[in-house]
Amino acid sequence: MKVIIVGCGRLGAHLARRLDHEGHDVTVIDRTSESFSRLGNDFQGKMVLGTGIDEDILRRAGIEGADAFIAVSNGDNTNAMAAEIAKLVFQVPRVVARLYDPVREDTYHTLGLMETVCPTIMGSNKIHDLVSGNGKAR
Repeated sequence: MKVIIVGCGRLGAHLARRLDHEGHDVTVIDRTSESFSRLGNDFQGKMVLGTGIDEDILRRAGIEGADAFIAVSNGDNTNAMAAEIAKLVFQVPRVVARLYDPVREDTYHTLGLMETVCPTIMGSNKIHDLVSGNGKAR
């Protein structure tokens, strides 16, 4: 599977390494070259310096042949816009965006433009379950 990941922070790098080790064709886009050091020396994928909302950068990353697109930069606006471009302009079949803002996440999820992951809601739910006795501590 050809996967493009926008954002090489902790989550993006971890996901890229995992998919790479599973044998997927992974390309990571990030605005700072220093971020690519998180991928490690054994990363076999491609690294593209730039922003995930620039169509030329996305083309250089191979978006036209991508099976999946994952936007996990630190900015909700960047993630939402990059995901919309991937879905609407390049018709990538599977698009996922991390959105920290629960209201924004709900809006995009309701519109069905992309799959969304909201760590704010996920974390809140987990902590609620642990405090209320519905969950077990790890």
